[in-house]
Amino acid sequence: MQFSITPLDDVKFDRVDDVIVVGMGGAGIAAGLDACASGARVTILERASGGGGSTALAGGYVYLGAGTSVQHANDQADTVEAMYDYLLASTPWPDHVKLRAYCEGSVEHFEWLKAHGVPFNDRFYDHKHFEHPTQDSLAWTGNEKVWPFPAITKPFPRGHRADAPAGTGGAALMAALTASAERSQAIHLSYDEKAEGLVQDKDGQICGVQTIQFGTRRTFGARRGVILATGGFGMNRALIERYCPTLALAGIEVIGTPNSDGAGLEMGLLAGADMQFPQSIFVTSPVYPPASLLEGMLVNSKGQRFVAEDSYHGRTTAAMLRQPGQKVWLICDVESFDRPIMGQELVDAWDDIELMEKDLALPKGQLQTTIRDYNHHAAHGVDPVFHKGESYVRPIDKPPYAAIDCSLGSAPYLGFTMGGLRTNIDGQVLKGDGSPVPGLFAAGAVAANIAAAQGLENYASGTCIGESTFFGRRCGKAAATAPARNLG
Repeated sequence: MQFSITPLDDVKFDRVDDVIVVGMGGAGIAAGLDACASGARVTILERASGGGGSTALAGGYVYLGAGTSVQHANDQADTVEAMYDYLLASTPWPDHVKLRAYCEGSVEHFEWLKAHGVPFNDRFYDHKHFEHPTQDSLAWTGNEKVWPFPAITKPFPRGHRADAPAGTGGAALMAALTASAERSQAIHLSYDEKAEGLVQDKDGQICGVQTIQFGTRRTFGARRGVILATGGFGMNRALIERYCPTLALAGIEVIGTPNSDGAGLEMGLLAGADMQFPQSIFVTSPVYPPASLLEGMLVNSKGQRFVAEDSYHGRTTAAMLRQPGQKVWLICDVESFDRPIMGQELVDAWDDIELMEKDLALPKGQLQTTIRDYNHHAAHGVDPVFHKGESYVRPIDKPPYAAIDCSLGSAPYLGFTMGGLRTNIDGQVLKGDGSPVPGLFAAGAVAANIAAAQGLENYASGTCIGESTFFGRRCGKAAATAPARNLG
């Protein structure tokens, strides 16, 4: 749809508050709560008939560390510096100020979530899984234990999930934060409000939002600031083809709500904002669990290994997408073989590698050489080429041998966008020259923050919800304390 920037003199407001938040997922609700806590009167506009957004659909990990109470309960002596060193090492385009603030504020943010009713327990799931099946609140969700990071800083688990059944952690988190907002006398929630544009005064300050609700056009005024928290743009085919065409590849299912269509992004760009890391996406196609499968090896159409198999599933998927034709197989022997829970198909089983190589149409002799070289080192418990963790290194030499098809188009691949509007540490939306768009803030998937700077190769589960709620709160505080404009 077409969005607009309407001059202030051309509108009449239906409602005026200090802060208007557009979107009621994790970022929007956190922004509203802390704007309210900073003394502002707030309206949160939600396009759907209820809040939650993509956060409510997520597994619900929140990437936090530096010594949370759950970490301490499990003798995980994480520190600000250890967390910062890991995030810095795993971020190709780091914003040092944002990373430092996130690490230093991590424990306080965890306590804030608890204070707003998000339930956590003190249990720890100390196994390899992309979304652990128990209700334990602490888990490994990144590459902390994967080379080269343990050589840089001591690894600690930082995935914090609400005490809820697997797959419902995001819903539990949003239910608690929404209930907290509903109890506030200073927060007005309005559903079925589809934002169609922004209002701007003669000085260039954004001071309102225009919406349509059940066919009626309405205008909301913001004395101090407008916060965009509208989610990503994965459901907008034209935008993903323009900015991140990898996500548009056939075989990748884009996940999120139908409203993750880039509305906030387009309004921000129309207001003069810059876009940062537009190509940044997350795609996953987990080849584990069962964890025994990581004792096998991933090979491409040339019969060659290309990644440490024990990597976090996003890192592995990034490597798979770089292979010729995105053709990939997981090769196992009888001791490591099991059925992947994501449903990748077993191609067949063979009594010898040469026949497997022929049937998979791999270059003659290459798979045999790859396995022979791997087994030579694995017999000594090492992987000098890709440095797979020693607990997963053993020879692949017990027939029959199996090949599991992990190729794009055959295996399930899921993804979403991470790039968005350029912002500073307080969520002010920035122009190309680094100056702010007055009165406009953004957080969550509509903004580019820590996750976008990590990129597909280094993302850790929980970073999106962690940064959405953390920087959403900073948006709320900054907007609530900005100079007020008289809107009548």
